[in-house]
Amino acid sequence: KLILLDSLLQEIQIVHTKLTMKFYYEYLGSKILAGFDTYKYSSKDTSPLSDYVMHPFWDQVVKICPRWVAPNLLTFVGFLCCIGHFGLLALYDYDYRSATAGPDVSGLPDVPGGVPVPSWAWVGVAVFLFLSHTLDGIDGKQARRTGSSNPLGELFDHGLDSWATIFITGAVYSVFGRNDDGLSVPLFRMFCLFWNIYLCFLISHWEKYNTGVLYLPWGYDFSMLGSFVMYLTTGALGMGIWKTELLWGIYPAQIMEPACYLANVGMTLPIAIYNIRQSYKEGTGKNRTFTEAMRPLVSTNLALILFFIWVLRSPNNVLEMDPRCMFLLTGTVFANICCKLIIAQMSNTRSELFSVILIPLALTVTAVLVIPGMSAGRELAILYGLTGFVLLAHIHYGTCVVAEMCDHLNIRPFHIKHVQGREKVSPAAEDSVRLLSSEESPV
Repeated sequence: KLILLDSLLQEIQIVHTKLTMKFYYEYLGSKILAGFDTYKYSSKDTSPLSDYVMHPFWDQVVKICPRWVAPNLLTFVGFLCCIGHFGLLALYDYDYRSATAGPDVSGLPDVPGGVPVPSWAWVGVAVFLFLSHTLDGIDGKQARRTGSSNPLGELFDHGLDSWATIFITGAVYSVFGRNDDGLSVPLFRMFCLFWNIYLCFLISHWEKYNTGVLYLPWGYDFSMLGSFVMYLTTGALGMGIWKTELLWGIYPAQIMEPACYLANVGMTLPIAIYNIRQSYKEGTGKNRTFTEAMRPLVSTNLALILFFIWVLRSPNNVLEMDPRCMFLLTGTVFANICCKLIIAQMSNTRSELFSVILIPLALTVTAVLVIPGMSAGRELAILYGLTGFVLLAHIHYGTCVVAEMCDHLNIRPFHIKHVQGREKVSPAAEDSVRLLSSEESPV
């Protein structure tokens, strides 16, 4: 039996190796990989919430984590929790109509009220988000206390963070729902808010691409804690709490919208431009030419234009038919583009000008607008087909990049490589540098 089992395991290993070789592709190459050899993480943060609340809390939590647990495993489980809180709401509120207020509140007799998401589900969503935030906050600390920091950790962390933007934002929208009752944010304006958040995330890494320093925005920890409290409040008081008029006919969802723009466009962008300008004046940044400095923004803006053309010119109002799928598609395309920017700024190589992921998107948008007699069913099928393709393409890209990095660094992604004579890190020195919870130092 042991011989048969050993033979079976060998056959499985052979099949695995063949499949890996068949689907494996080198996305990085020797030049980019060599750039990671000299990479050194640099960040600045002045957030009082992070300094005085979150980090002291995470310093205690990480002590509970066994030292044999790989930091990248914490990052990945945290990301799965992030998907979980989005997925749980998708089960009960796929079309974002659960929060729709009844006629007695909205005053619209023709608009029926939505079926509320159960209170226990909101508690589950809050727990998933809390776990995601916490695990994302301790992964870098775990790396430092185990002496296993390396560039793959930061790339893995930031890459998953770029994808998490869709899941975090998409979950928040379920609290308020689409604007059938006139008391929330319309779908198209929410679509714009998604891109506002994508661009905010991109700007932080574009800033680092030009300055060499990741200036950590205050909004991340505030938004995560705020969402956690909001979900618990919804579970305790019901979804109707967010359909209560505040002042002058304004409702909570209508406050969230301008607040997001104020925080992202009003603060993140001007501060990033200022920091880049200062790096040029002081000679501390990369000092690239204007055209080279702007390269990382091209692909994302092209994606934005293509998606807006599709949504605005859709013959069947595709956004209205399945907003959740459209949000997922936009977030995955953005994450794929942003990952390549993160790789460029970490390896100190030239950012790509045009992302390959835009080709199927451009072909799809063209087909939808050009093919005559495009029915609703056919357009939805195209949307689902493109979303499935983009998801598989992004997962393939991520797994191949991780495999390349592991081969180059001679490590395994979810395993701590023990080295004899490794210097022990004292508890007091484990985390003397402030790093963003979701963007910790290299793991």
